[in-house]
Amino acid sequence: KTDQESFVACQQVMDAEAQEKQKKHDNESAADLERVTDYAEEKEIHVTDIGDVLANLGKTSNAKQAAERERELSAVKISKEDVELVMREMEINKVKAERALRENKGDVVAALTALVN
Repeated sequence: KTDQESFVACQQVMDAEAQEKQKKHDNESAADLERVTDYAEEKEIHVTDIGDVLANLGKTSNAKQAAERERELSAVKISKEDVELVMREMEINKVKAERALRENKGDVVAALTALVN
């Protein structure tokens, strides 16, 4: 072979090796990208799950607090006359009058003030 043919053959081998290296690098990069994408998708799912759990905990906690508040209010003693007075003065129904009185521990003046404000 001539020097030029040897040079061309050597150049072709080097080009083939460079292409093989580039192909291997591209495959490794694609695999790395796939792992990163999988990791990110997995984290998104976990964040969504955590958000749902926290939302449900908040609902449960709020429901328990509301039930406890209703028990406390139902324990407050109010008189029939006070309920009628609040109903008449504020022109509201019995349920609202009882609720206002119970929230104000049976105090008629405080209940009327709360309803006015």
